[in-house]
Amino acid sequence: MTDDTVIVPDFRLDVLGESCPYPAVATLEAMEQLSSGQVLEVISSCPQSVNNIPHDARNHGYTMLAVQQDGPTIRFLIRR
Repeated sequence: MTDDTVIVPDFRLDVLGESCPYPAVATLEAMEQLSSGQVLEVISSCPQSVNNIPHDARNHGYTMLAVQQDGPTIRFLIRR
């Protein structure tokens, strides 16, 4: 995200401490429960998720709104 727009997610999925592939699988399962236009925030600490989650989300037709990393913690915002 390159502007100052604040996106308030509709749902949050906390998978901190979970190893891959669980964060990516759990993200896709959660996305299936959302209605069109809703936003999911995913919090992960799995290093591979920085690649896996955006790749899987795009492959399923979802929109990656943001990927933010702060140390080992990675925050994703994904719109269905």
